Formats: sequence, structure tokens, C-alpha cells
Amino acid sequence: MLVVDGWDAPAEARGGVLAIGNFDGVHRGHQQVIGLALQLARAKGAPAGVLTFEPHPVQLFRPEAAPFRLSPRGAKTRHIAALGADFLAIAPFTQDFSAKTADTFIEEVLVGGLAISHAVVGYDFHYGHARRGDTESLRAAADAHGFELSILDEVADEGGGPVSSSAVRVALTGGNPREAAHIMGRPWEIESVVQRGDQRGRTLGYPTANMHLGEHLRPTFGVYAVESAIAEEDSGDEWGPWLPGVANIGIRPMYRSEEPLLEVFLFDFDQDIYDRRMRVRLIEHLRPEMTFDSVDALIRQMDKDAEKARAILADHEWLSP
Repeated sequence: MLVVDGWDAPAEARGGVLAIGNFDGVHRGHQQVIGLALQLARAKGAPAGVLTFEPHPVQLFRPEAAPFRLSPRGAKTRHIAALGADFLAIAPFTQDFSAKTADTFIEEVLVGGLAISHAVVGYDFHYGHARRGDTESLRAAADAHGFELSILDEVADEGGGPVSSSAVRVALTGGNPREAAHIMGRPWEIESVVQRGDQRGRTLGYPTANMHLGEHLRPTFGVYAVESAIAEEDSGDEWGPWLPGVANIGIRPMYRSEEPLLEVFLFDFDQDIYDRRMRVRLIEHLRPEMTFDSVDALIRQMDKDAEKARAILADHEWLSP
């Protein structure tokens, strides 16, 4: 997939069918928008593209907000590529960009930069300064500039529940990663670089890969059954197999981290992976963080956590591709 920073698209990306949105999480609703763009593009022999925005507008307008991202840029790019898009245009969401009027956004970005033939958006799409542009004004712009427009209705799950980034966040902060996976169509994951920690886990018999959470949403703190993939050395975006494990997310009440950490213990694994990137899928929340009367009590609980995680991960055919 071709990735374009900005909207000055090369010839092979112009004249395409374009899905437009922030797509944080690239959940099943987003997948329908992007999927329709791909379907229409293939039918007319045009490029199939996606336009998204980085950083997320909330990060520009509310920099003090708590971390909330479901899929930062790297993960979002990977998920969109997996859907089969020909190109991804990433517009830098700056103060200048946010000041563009709705008309300027249409004229400079969609018509001038990307020369689109067809736009695909969700029912609640807004654009331009102060979000003044909406689907109705986009329909009028499509007529005026000669491109086609498809607007998808709100997507609900099989039980009528919402399929949205907000619903994923509610599930994760409520300790329900399986519900988040249902909404997203895959388990939610955190990607970070393995850091050197205090190596306390080694003294307990549980050496862990320690990672900062960065801009990722903070899910419910506690212990999880997880799957992890490690980046191949010196690779762009090549990953090893998914490996089973157990992880703790939080501040470690017995030792009090200064900031929340993700600590992963991989079963039957003893390689040096410091400074390597790792993707960690949350499969099931096992318990909240706890304090213990002694180190021995902590180790006994960790043994129970690992045993439970192994049992869960041994029976999950739908999770790993």
C-alpha cells in the first residue's frame, strides 16, 4: 500500500474512490466504509484509497486529555493495508489544517490534491473549520465538483449495540476485551518498544518484557491473558508468530510504578528482545491489580494467573489468523 503524507497525491493515486474518516480503531463500522470504497474502486478500475488525519483532532485541541487512542498511526496504517487499500493519504492535522473551511477542504484536498472520482463516508462525517461541513454539504459539493458520493448508515452489531470507537473504549475500560474484539473484528492491541526495567520479574521466576503505553488508551488495570508478536530484527513491518502469555497493565501496587506499564511474560520463551517492538493483544481480563502480604503470596497468585491464561489461550481458534 502506498502511503502519502499529505494530499499531494502521485498520478497512481489520483482519480480514485476515497474512504474518508479518522478511523481510530479501524473497527467493523470503519471496515464497512473502507470496504465499500474498495468495492466501488474495483468495479470502475480506479485506485482505492483512504484519507485519514494525524494526530487525532482531540490531541490538537485538548492536549491535556488522557491517552485514548485505539490505533495510533502505525497500527492504523497496518490495519488499513490489511483491508486491501491501494493507498493511504495521511493529512497532518495542524492548526492551519483545522482552520480550513469546508469549501477549502473540498477544493484543496479532495479535488485539487487527490482528484477523487468518488467519496465514501459514514453517516456522521463532519469536516472543515469547527466541523461545519456535514454529509449534506458534502453531497452539494459532490454535485458541484463532479464526483460521486456514498454515505453509509450507522452500523450496529448483531444485538443492536453500537459499533463505534466509543463503544470499544467503554469495553476496554470496563475490563471486557472480548467485547472490544467483537466490535473491532479482532483483538485490541498495544504496540510499543521493549524497555529495560528493574528486572524484578526475573527474581520471581517471571521475566517480563516491559513497555510504556504511550498514547494508547489505558484499559482496566490488572492481569490479562495475551498474545504477543515481536518485530523481526531490522525489518520495516515484519512480525514473528503470535505467542501466548500473561501480562499486567498498571502501576504494580506492591512496587508503585511512576506511570502505568505493560509487563508481558511469554510462556516457554527465553530470547533477548530488548529494544524490539512488540504487539500485545488483550484476550481476557483475569483479575484486577492486587497487593499481597508477601512475595511468596505474589508468586502463588502469578502461578495461578499463568495457569488460567494458558487454559484460555489453548481454546481460541477465532483469535489468531
